[in-house]
Order: sequence, then C-alpha cells, then structure tokens
Amino acid sequence: MPSVKETLDYITSVHKELPFEKHPLWAGLSEGTFSKAQVAEFAKQYGIIPLHNHNYHGRLYVLCPDPKWRAHIAEVVYEEGTGNIFSKGIPHNQLYINFGRGLGIPEGEMWTADYCPEALAFKAYFERVCSINIIEGIAAHMLAAEAQGPGFFSGMARRMQKAYGLSDEAVDFWVIHDEADSDHSNVGVELLADFAKTDEDRELVKKSAREMIEMTFLLYDGILKRVKAIH
Repeated sequence: MPSVKETLDYITSVHKELPFEKHPLWAGLSEGTFSKAQVAEFAKQYGIIPLHNHNYHGRLYVLCPDPKWRAHIAEVVYEEGTGNIFSKGIPHNQLYINFGRGLGIPEGEMWTADYCPEALAFKAYFERVCSINIIEGIAAHMLAAEAQGPGFFSGMARRMQKAYGLSDEAVDFWVIHDEADSDHSNVGVELLADFAKTDEDRELVKKSAREMIEMTFLLYDGILKRVKAIH
C-alpha cells in the first residue's frame, strides 16, 4: 500500500505537471497584461468559488464522520464565514466583494454574475465531491484546490495593485488567502493520514486530487475565454 508520503508526493507531482500559476489566466493577472475591464470580468467569474464557499466547505463539514476532525473543518468554515482568525472579522466573501468594488463592480453584480458554462460545471462538481465521500472531499478540496494558492497570491496581489491602482483593501482577499489556504491544506494532510488507510482509499485520494486539479483548469479555460471577449 502506498504510504501517506508517497500519496502526497503523487499529488505534488500532479501540481507540478499542471502548475496553475502558469495558466495564461493567472499569468496574465500576475503580469498585469489584462485591461482593468478584463480583470473585472475575471472577478465576476471567479466568484463562483469564494461567494459560494458555504456549498463546498459546509458540505464537507456535514459529511465528516469523526467529531475531532469535524471540529478542524468547522474552524475552516468559521474562518470563511466570519474572518475572525485571519482577516480581522471580515468574512471571506466580503473580502472578495471588496476586490470587485475596487475594480468598479457593484456588489449586486458580483452576486448575480452571468457565469460561464465551465464555472457552472465546476460548481456542480465541487458540490458533489464535497457531498459523497470524506476521502474524496478532503483530497479534492484541501489537497488539490486549496494547495494551488499559497506562495503565489500575495505576489500577484501586489503586482495587481501597481498595475490597476487597487487599494490594500481591494487585494486583501488574495493576501489573506496565502495564509489561510496554507492552513486549510495542512488540515487536509492530517485528515488524509487518519481516513485514507487502505490501498483503495489512497488510490481514491490520487484520483480525486487529479480530477479536481483538472477541473480547476477547465474553470480557468472558461474564465479566460470570457476575459478575452472583453475589449
């Protein structure tokens, strides 16, 4: 049976094979090559994650069968919903609304975005994977999706500030998620060690992580098409 380390090493190899920061969407955001209107379209489309996070973390909390580890996930849900751990009492969805506001997007437009088909497909997949099996949910959410951001978002935020004239408040969402997502993904590693104890479990972890990373790229492809359609 593959060890926890071998399983995690496989997931690391998938991240290296599909480095999200090299995707043209994130490269353009980091390098400041999009217009401000194009970044605003990105902001609306990417909201499918932070503005709907209760459908992801929340389902994973309900699904978790172990009280001790359910408490760990509850801390993540609490932080996303209140911001009382990392973001001085500002809920993460409000942090994201502030990002949109900095780009000139009214709050109502952020909540009622016309999502691209890839974003809708991603949301449906994410909700499902957080509702079926705790091992799938942990692997997809914490070891795949949330492991993409740490170490990248803070630098991207500072470059976006310079390129688009954004305030600290407007980019706080990205800066804070560098720290928060790292903490969340560490919870995923601990949960994996407790729950994925058979060969079948470890193979499910690897399959779920790869699927989620590939689904994020589908999302990025769809958002990029919408961004490029803005002139």
